Amino acid sequence: MEWMTYCGTAIAILGAALAVGLACTGSAKGVGIVGETGAGVLTEDPGKFSQVLILQIIPGTQGLYGLVTWFFALMRLGFFSGELRVLDIQTGIMFFAACMPIAIGGWLSAIAQGKCAAAGVAMCSKRPEELSKGIIMAIMVEFYAILCLLASFLMLNSL
Repeated sequence: MEWMTYCGTAIAILGAALAVGLACTGSAKGVGIVGETGAGVLTEDPGKFSQVLILQIIPGTQGLYGLVTWFFALMRLGFFSGELRVLDIQTGIMFFAACMPIAIGGWLSAIAQGKCAAAGVAMCSKRPEELSKGIIMAIMVEFYAILCLLASFLMLNSL
């Protein structure tokens, strides 16, 4: 069967697509959560726009990590060079599994980071001098997204 020849490659590409798709979905949700809180703050004090914007940008990084993983996975597959690797199913599943840390971790950490950054926006609405504390609290979540990116990168690099 001709189509069975490409099953492993298709599974690998699905993993790469989920890495970018789920991480970007989480980032969109996280950025949206902060935007909702920020809009409420800005109706009361439009001068806090820069503080809100700084905190709103932070949950967007997981989408970038997913995009980097997607690009690296497709590069390892030869997608961009025009010499797509034909993988057996076992190797395709390993590619898929290598993309899952940033897919799932990026998705969930971006949402958690959005909630944390939204709390930072609420804090800054009452105490604008505490922006750095709000940023630090949101960045603490970032560490786990970076670990997910590292796990995906190291696993993909070994395939």
